[in-house]
Amino acid sequence: MKTLAIIPARKNSKRFPGKNHKTLGSIPLFMHSINYARNNSEFIDEIIISTDDPVIFDTAENEYVRLIKRPDNLGKDATPTLEVLVHVLEDIGEKYDNVILLQPTNPLRPLDLLKHCWQLYTQKNLDSLFTVSRNFQKFGKIKNDNFEPFNYKFGQRSQDLEPLYYENGLLYIAKAEMIRNGKLMDGNSFPYIVDHPFAEVDIDEQVDFDYAEFLLNRSENK
Repeated sequence: MKTLAIIPARKNSKRFPGKNHKTLGSIPLFMHSINYARNNSEFIDEIIISTDDPVIFDTAENEYVRLIKRPDNLGKDATPTLEVLVHVLEDIGEKYDNVILLQPTNPLRPLDLLKHCWQLYTQKNLDSLFTVSRNFQKFGKIKNDNFEPFNYKFGQRSQDLEPLYYENGLLYIAKAEMIRNGKLMDGNSFPYIVDHPFAEVDIDEQVDFDYAEFLLNRSENK
């Protein structure tokens, strides 16, 4: 099987301009995903960056990854990541069996995460797998100025809540054919549970970046 790692790193971000090439630690944000893919090269045949950012082009051209120019219509805030993945598969014109999506906004990942996910993905012959984490917050709705609990009862302890999970964005694996058919996940996609502080990092704003920097410094100083 041939497997492609795709890192989608667009230029525009309304809430945090230029975040994908902002320096985290000693390297640009998107480079953390490149390095992660390299450190898991036994599962990946090629790394591709899809970008419309000239700064990323200039920085990554000597990193031995393939760069694909993202068209303007795929660089908007509302552009689904799936459309970017489809564009990459169509643009390269080569046969790949699997796609690993590594979002640059999730720069910190446990090193052995991909190994464990890949083993499960192949052993179970899954169509797709994605990482999730448990949420312990008490959610509710406000109707007519009244708060109505959604996932708990008033007075219930958070540790006693029925488990709810969220996509943490650390990584996705899917059959390339599934993506070509317009899906990254469906009702049969396997949710791989991750219990790690890195799963809390998803950079949309400066405060998220600052938290990622804190965790990175802490992990490097251990």
